[in-house]
Order: sequence, then C-alpha cells, then structure tokens
Amino acid sequence: MRIALFLSAWLVCLGALAVPNEPATLDRSTWPESLTSPALFDVASRAEILTFSRALLSSEILDENALKQRLGLKTINLEAIEAVRKRMWQRLLANYKLAQQSCDQDASFCYYINDLDSLRKQAGKFEITDDSFYAAWAQPSRMFHQRYLDEQLRLAALFPQISSEIGFFSEQEFSGEGMNDRLFMLTFDSGPSALPGTTDWLTDYLRTQSMSATFFVLGSALQTRLDQGNPQAVQALYKGQCVGVQGWEYRSHSHWQDWQDSILRSSALVRQVLAQRYVPLFRPPYGQRRADSGAFFQAQGLRVALWDIDSQDMAASLTAEQSAHRVLSLMLLWRHGVIAFHDTQVKVRSALPWLLKATAQSGLGWEECAAFR
Repeated sequence: MRIALFLSAWLVCLGALAVPNEPATLDRSTWPESLTSPALFDVASRAEILTFSRALLSSEILDENALKQRLGLKTINLEAIEAVRKRMWQRLLANYKLAQQSCDQDASFCYYINDLDSLRKQAGKFEITDDSFYAAWAQPSRMFHQRYLDEQLRLAALFPQISSEIGFFSEQEFSGEGMNDRLFMLTFDSGPSALPGTTDWLTDYLRTQSMSATFFVLGSALQTRLDQGNPQAVQALYKGQCVGVQGWEYRSHSHWQDWQDSILRSSALVRQVLAQRYVPLFRPPYGQRRADSGAFFQAQGLRVALWDIDSQDMAASLTAEQSAHRVLSLMLLWRHGVIAFHDTQVKVRSALPWLLKATAQSGLGWEECAAFR
C-alpha cells in the first residue's frame, strides 16, 4: 500500500512538472555605482524594488492558461499564487518605505509612495530612459526580475503538492522575512564536505572575518568525517559556528518513509559530537517536507529553518560570480533575510568573499547564528 501511494504521488507530481528555466541572475557590473554607503545601498534597493514590482504587477493580467504556459506547468494552484503575490506586495511596500528614508541624501528612484495603491501605480509606469545614468542596468534588471518572479510563482503554483520554501505549514517553520531591516543570516547546506574540502576553508574564512553562520549537516557526511578523524577534529572544524541538521541523506523528506528517523539520527549524532555548537533547527533538502509534520517537529523541540534568498549555487549553469551577483540583487530587493549556500560547492570560495567585499560599506549587518537557537 505504501509503495502504491508513493508511486501515485510521484506520478501526480510528474504530470504537473515541466523542466524549469535556468536560475535568474543579474550582472551587477551593469549597475553604475558601488554600494559604498547606506544611502547608495538604498538607491539600488529602490531600483530593484520598483523593477520587481512592475514585473509582479504585469503578471497579474495573465489568466490561468497564460500562467500555465508561462510557468511551463500543466496544473497550477491559483490560490497559492495569489497568497504569495499578496505577501510579496506587503513586503515590497514595507521595504520601499525603509529605502525611502535616505531620499534626502540621494533622491534617485524616490517617489511619493505611502500605500499599496501608490506603489502599484508607480510600478506600472516605472521606466528607465535610454539616456539615463542607469540605462545599462535597466534591461538586464527587467529580465532578471521577470525570471526570478517566475521561479517564485512556479514554486507557489506547485505548493503544497510539492512543498518548498515558498510557503509554511506550521508555526514551527520560519524564513528570514521577519528579520530586521539590513540584517542577513548566512546558512550552508549539505556538508560537511569530504576531506580536505570547502567546509574547512569556509569555517576558517568566517572566523577570520569574525563572522558566524549556521551549517546544516547531513548525518551520513558527518559520520564519514568522524570515521576519517576524531570528534576533536570535527569540533575544531565548527568552532564559533552553529550546526543544525538536514537529515541523514540529502533527499526529499516529503515522501520518504523514514523521514523521521533521518532527522532523529542526524540530530542525535550532532548533539553527541557538537553539543556546544548544536542548534535545534532542521533545513529540509529542496525545502520539501510533509504538510502534517508540524506536530513531530514540535514534539522534538525542532524548528524548520527555511530561507528567502537562494544562491542557486548548485545550478551547473551559474558560475560562482553569477551566484554571488544573484544573492546581492536579492539582498537589495528583500533588504533582509536568510541566505542559502551549500558548503559542498567550491563556488562559495569566491562567491562569499566577493559578496562581503561588495557590501562592506553598505551599512548592512550579519546576524549571529546563535540568534536562532
């Protein structure tokens, strides 16, 4: 019976899916100013917010069939799409109001926007002229935001049939949407890497920057590290960092019969070896988990740590530079949030230093990982 139910669910999902587009990215060199002050961060933020708002507004004129065609799906959840759009509009309005606060220092992209109607109206007529200082950025930005919006609407269209970071199932789940303005948290998935690997480089690099991050480890990968060395070496690896769990294997926890055991085994191993570094957080691989899993996580004292800024560093089509540029563009758009990288990807060795250098004078902050204990 379990096998039959699984195959049935898998076939339904397969019928709903088409191959998604390549992840969106935006060449930040098209933006003519470095983010050398909080005011210049706000200028770029206002521009990204208005461009995305225009893309969001334009998507609302599409009927169901047009949306299916645009998203490459045979079936879509219109109710979930509308819920995500509504949440986006509220966040965009709040973010633009925050970005407006420096308009007395630089008035670029400053318009009278004080409510959702005025934001929608301004988004509808927002354009960059060919002779503008920002002309080289305008068209690449429009393309980026349309593709990024399609990514998000596609996740919404499949939710909750295929779960993801786009929505929530219980109070045990959170993303970075509730964080303070200009505050970001770094997270890394699917480690630790094999010896010697990117995880070692990354934790050393973060310590040299006096920064911390949350590492969501796989129980099997952690056990391999222990088999290759000793507990003291693993403890030294994560010194000053926080360690949550991602299950025993990197696979979807939505239709896996042993999903609970996967979480319990990995949590027990981390608590045993890294008691001082452990945080009671579970990061679902691919963002996929069961809709009825809230009671389990509550009983285990675990929270489900989602994200709202995805580096897409696992995508073969994105270089390290493109992944970093994507993250910065989304930081400007959302102004706060949880950033998801993978410490098994060598791309992070160049992506993260570039990101920190590009934002070093922009007035943003990096949340200590212990804040989500």
